[in-house]
Amino acid sequence: MVPKYHITIKFEISQEFKDLIPPHRTYINYLINKGIIDHYAVSMETQRAWITLNADNKKEVRKILSKSPIYKFWKCEIDELFVVDGQHYRFPALQPN
Repeated sequence: MVPKYHITIKFEISQEFKDLIPPHRTYINYLINKGIIDHYAVSMETQRAWITLNADNKKEVRKILSKSPIYKFWKCEIDELFVVDGQHYRFPALQPN
């Protein structure tokens, strides 16, 4: 099983940052569609983002993240996860007819 990592990202918004958001979203969508990213959340209020990502090690996580057009604006903390649980990791509830 491939390890999961939780990335906490801090960033500051500038016009250059805003201009790079569309290609960044294209890259994030690609990673989500490939099953590399499980969750992606951004708070503009606190200028933080959180990503749950599947990779073999922290070096691979950085390699994946560094391909984002806005990577140079990020300050990242990467933590390997031991337990991940939630509704999306469970079988759906059975609904009798």
